[in-house]
Amino acid sequence: MQAVRQDPLLGSSETFNSFLRRAQQETQQVPTEEVSLEVLLSNGQKVLVNVLTSDQTEDVLEAVAAKLDLPDDLIGYFSLFLVREKEDGAFSFVRKLQEFELPYVSVTSLRSQEYKIVLRKSYWDSAYDDDVMENRVGLNLLYAQTVSDIERGWILVTKEQHRQLKSLQEKVSKKEFLRLAQTLRHYGYLRFDACVADFPEKDCPVVVSAGNSELSLQLRLPGQQLREGSFRVTRMRCWRVTSSVPLPSGSTSSPGRGRGEVRLELAFEYLMSKDRLQWVTITSPQAIMMSICLQSMVDELMVKKSGGSIRKMLRRRVGGTLRRSDSQQAVKSPPLLESPDATRESMVKLSSKLSAVSLRGIGSPSTDASASDVHGNFAFEGIGDEDL
Repeated sequence: MQAVRQDPLLGSSETFNSFLRRAQQETQQVPTEEVSLEVLLSNGQKVLVNVLTSDQTEDVLEAVAAKLDLPDDLIGYFSLFLVREKEDGAFSFVRKLQEFELPYVSVTSLRSQEYKIVLRKSYWDSAYDDDVMENRVGLNLLYAQTVSDIERGWILVTKEQHRQLKSLQEKVSKKEFLRLAQTLRHYGYLRFDACVADFPEKDCPVVVSAGNSELSLQLRLPGQQLREGSFRVTRMRCWRVTSSVPLPSGSTSSPGRGRGEVRLELAFEYLMSKDRLQWVTITSPQAIMMSICLQSMVDELMVKKSGGSIRKMLRRRVGGTLRRSDSQQAVKSPPLLESPDATRESMVKLSSKLSAVSLRGIGSPSTDASASDVHGNFAFEGIGDEDL
């Protein structure tokens, strides 16, 4: 999300996106024709839109908005995501669809019914909820997403908070429901599949969540209850994603020998104390999606710092207007929250001060990366020990 501004390079950018679009279409050998594309809402509701195979992400997003009767000025608050539906029905986020992508080609080229396209809000700061909630459709989309996140366990809720939320549901008090939800831990966060990190020790099983300008790592140390460590994006000097293909055990690097699956790592350099930076590495197939989340959080912080708006400048077509759907579809209200999972554990903070945690000297990641692979963080802030 970027501030709206006149860009002298806009023309060349659109030309480049057009080139990428044609390349994707030609590579997959997909002719341009009208098709029906299924897009899911966070609660699993299906929205079927008629699009062209050559339509880019923004085109499809506009078609979905038209189908739901979401106003044009709120389209920029939402994005399309490619997800993989797991056996239990939960979504594993693969990536946010980029502007140059052709969503129909992206999802069908994977040749698996597991992959879906999901509509979800695209911002992190809950203050922007106010803009969206002023509209009936926007309110229903946020409400459906929040109920779904609570049911999945992405938003952390106590029994008393759960009771209050259910009471508000019964009264159909959607705005009050969202106001209460905004106060809950991990509201608006994106949760990733279980993976491995080297914090606070090597090969530590963790569950990573992204939101509220931070990466949260939920973990269990031997003999201890579930704990959480939070890494603020403003204390990350830089980060990078690296990939490697490990050789099978006992094999050599001789040509023709079998190789294992691609191993992805997200590593970020974190300001642990005033004069100490330390690398933290997360090994996950979703490392690229984590990096995209970090970048969008930084972009949002910089836009807000400059006094800009996250509202996107919509690209108008030759006719000058957006395509509106002949038939519209209402966002279905989700069912009442089920009783809280008795097996779901409460969680305590790993430490209120990261400097108080006993950390090994992890050092720099073992995989080398060129400077172009490193994402510098313009929102990085120097801090003193008293801030930790």
